Amino acid sequence: MGMQRQLQIIFLLGTILIKFFIICWDARRIRTFYQQIPKSKPSKSSSPDFTQLKMRQEHRRRIIRELCSENSSLNFKEKSITFDQIPNTALNHLIVDDHHGVIYCFVPKVGCTNWKRVMLVLSQNLKAPDGVQYLDPLDIPINLVHDSPLHKTFNKLRTRFGEHSVPLMHHKLKNYTKFLFVRDPFVRLISAFRDKFLKPDDYFYNTYGSVMLQRYASISTPPKSVKKAFAAGIRLSFSHFIKYLLDPQTEKTTPFNEHWQQMYRLCHPCQIEYDFIGKLETLDEDAEHLLKILGLDKYIHFPPGYENRTALDWEQEWFANISVADRRKLYHLYETDFRFFEYDKPKTLLDE
Repeated sequence: MGMQRQLQIIFLLGTILIKFFIICWDARRIRTFYQQIPKSKPSKSSSPDFTQLKMRQEHRRRIIRELCSENSSLNFKEKSITFDQIPNTALNHLIVDDHHGVIYCFVPKVGCTNWKRVMLVLSQNLKAPDGVQYLDPLDIPINLVHDSPLHKTFNKLRTRFGEHSVPLMHHKLKNYTKFLFVRDPFVRLISAFRDKFLKPDDYFYNTYGSVMLQRYASISTPPKSVKKAFAAGIRLSFSHFIKYLLDPQTEKTTPFNEHWQQMYRLCHPCQIEYDFIGKLETLDEDAEHLLKILGLDKYIHFPPGYENRTALDWEQEWFANISVADRRKLYHLYETDFRFFEYDKPKTLLDE
């Protein structure tokens, strides 16, 4: 009996030691991960202090809360739905990092490529060809950044666990830090058009471009490829794109593509109370502030921004061939984004 008791004690001690070793190993692994991540570089330009940045965030969040309230002047179809009623396609935009308790709602054409890089580094889901995890966001190849299987999303959670995923998603929404980045709605549209239709993109030409040519350019049989279309001098105009967005038949046939889908319809700020709302126009300041809130500013550096070629003061030139009536319709289509994220109503475009 004494021998059996001794064996039980030895087994118990062994189990405790093994668990202790695993905990220490995980802590060491995470610590090593952080030690190797390039530290953020001090900003060269003067920027608002932390108190000002904190007040900026409080203001942005307050505006959304007020507009989401029942008695606000802003009304739209999705305002009254619950989180559980959000379509799966929108849940696909909620990228989750369980290591650090972070949820990022990505909006295309708002610096999402680099934020997806950051999320991949934080989640430790991706390894380089030599088997070592990526530590610098800029080291991640561009062809892997938008590879959806690499990102853990709420859509995948719901697809895998069905109704059993609901309490887990609500738990994460309550306890994780949730953020998104936005941009002037009209400038975002210009950027999307430039990127997807002024460049030879087969997918966007075949899926959307050829339809626009048929409907609005009177080309009954568009060339079968974007290469042939460009060679024949056939190109979409920004006017064709705007007509497509304003056409009531468009969304009856197929939902807006995420590159021109309204930002509030991608991220649902009335159903998800975001902790941080960044803007592309203040990207460097906001990125630094967010990483500091997350406690990661000493371990990871947001990739430096590029000079934004789609500038706000280009709007007048891009909309020169769009009638004032269509400009006003377009503003009405994206008004919720303008108001939610406090972008000035483009009066010079709408009051001519």
